[in-house]
Amino acid sequence: MPTIDDALRVLSTTFGYSAFRPGQEDVVRAVLDGEDVLAVMPTGAGKSLCYQLPALVREGLTIVVSPLIALMRDQVAALRNNGVAAGALNSANDEEEASRVRAAMREGTLKLLYVSPERLSSESLADFLARRGVSLLAIDEAHCVSQWGHDFRPEYARLGEVRRRLGDVQTMALTATADGATREDIAQRLFPRAPRTFVQGFDRPNLRLAMSPKTDAPRQLSAFLGRHREESGIVYCATRNAVEKLAEKLGDLGYRALPYHAGLEQAVRQANQDTFLQEDGVVMVATVAFGMGVDKPDVRFVAHAAMPKTIEAYYQEIGRAGRDGAPADTLTLYGLDDMRLRRQQIAESQAPEEVKRIEYRRFDALVALCEAPRCRRQTLLAYFGETSEPCGHCDLCEGGVTLFDATRETQMILSAIARTGERFGSEHIVSILVGDETEQVRRLGHDTLRTFGVGRDKAKNEWRGLIRQVYAGGLVENDITGYGAWRITERGDAVLRGRETVTLRADVHAPKDTKKARRAAALADSGPSSDPLLKALRALRTRLAKDEGVPAYVVFTDRTMIDIVERRPDDLGALGACHGVGKAKLERYGEEILATIREAG
Repeated sequence: MPTIDDALRVLSTTFGYSAFRPGQEDVVRAVLDGEDVLAVMPTGAGKSLCYQLPALVREGLTIVVSPLIALMRDQVAALRNNGVAAGALNSANDEEEASRVRAAMREGTLKLLYVSPERLSSESLADFLARRGVSLLAIDEAHCVSQWGHDFRPEYARLGEVRRRLGDVQTMALTATADGATREDIAQRLFPRAPRTFVQGFDRPNLRLAMSPKTDAPRQLSAFLGRHREESGIVYCATRNAVEKLAEKLGDLGYRALPYHAGLEQAVRQANQDTFLQEDGVVMVATVAFGMGVDKPDVRFVAHAAMPKTIEAYYQEIGRAGRDGAPADTLTLYGLDDMRLRRQQIAESQAPEEVKRIEYRRFDALVALCEAPRCRRQTLLAYFGETSEPCGHCDLCEGGVTLFDATRETQMILSAIARTGERFGSEHIVSILVGDETEQVRRLGHDTLRTFGVGRDKAKNEWRGLIRQVYAGGLVENDITGYGAWRITERGDAVLRGRETVTLRADVHAPKDTKKARRAAALADSGPSSDPLLKALRALRTRLAKDEGVPAYVVFTDRTMIDIVERRPDDLGALGACHGVGKAKLERYGEEILATIREAG
């Protein structure tokens, strides 16, 4: 029987890594011991190696269920680049490739086969695989199995039957996002007995978390992107139209911004995705149709031009940044319109009431995170049932917030809502508070209310922010069927009548320009990122990736290039000791890398 030492040897010789990442070894041990496994590991924790290593040290074929063709294509390319016999069966294959993969299975030389859940559910393929002898079924993005998951897919729900058709093969399910209810549902649907479950945790300490009320999204995003001029990242939009407009606007501002959404022609989508994967300094402006199928480890930032659908979706989408473990940046813009639209979508969906109830809860958790008075990371991890100390590098920790007794201001808001019959949205309420005699205010006689002008001491934006927090705190609810009118909740009524007090957050301060921050910036400017060798290696990587038609990270990752820059290896032996340089890559690229090092000096 293969041992963990065998897996560690393959980890070094094939993949070029000297040690397991946290959490990997325990999962690999369990798989090698023949146990069924459910593993919840953060994006970037190295889930793929947890089934790839057992596949390479054991006899037989490992089937990997993957939701997207692009993801299969890139993972197969990365494995082949490391000298691993891997293939995929999907609709993008030409007949020659499909025949080659099937022949390798018949001959017993293929170690990993990637396949979609729809394709695997077909009786003919399942029967063919059962005859070949499958040693492990690995189900990636396993939250898609569960009706409680944020991305439920009916075809995933049939994988329990597929497992039985394959002969009750050993199975492992992997995901980055699954709360307790989702994990229980996955286990019941996929496994005949309770699997060995690993929940590594949800913290991604290399990600900087930031959120900001939406005022001028293009201007706010441009300021954010200005810190990442030579780096690649993703900006998510809520609609296709928003994608097109923002990509054009960012292009006008000098960014290399490419659109991606399901409405574009397939050839355009593929060309834009290939550019993003093969070149540096590309901003992909996209709907959520982009991301799950992109296994690019060196995404340095993710921004949201509008709120995600749920807190799980937020976690998964920001998790596409910094998968290589290096620092990465995130920014989410949010507003009342986003909140209103999402609640309307949930209300109007055809989902059962129980599912709607959970969707409301998940979205409310995201609203609370947006308006959090303390460390973002603490608030996010608390939702997933984890505790932590303040992280020190989210926007709230860096800038700090001021809390104040906002009972009086909250009562002003609630009073204006009550005195106007709970029939109006935020802008009308704000106009009343600041004493703005709009046409509607005068026509309805609301300029004669006792609350008219009581909040003149604050700007409209301040009142908008306070209303969002009052909403996040559950003091009011939004009547999505009544054009966004506010309704006072039971708790809000208690505040209005003076039975409860309210503490709210003042505006988030700008991060302090401390000596520590300036010193860190100076070190960054003088570190590997400013080294001419890194620029030369990036150019080499782009050329090789285009020549081979693979993503740039398949050639070598940012982390590998930075290690090469720091070590400056002068022969193949020293280069082979660098992070991520396995035997196959050393043979394939070694001489060109050494030549690039010599030329850079």
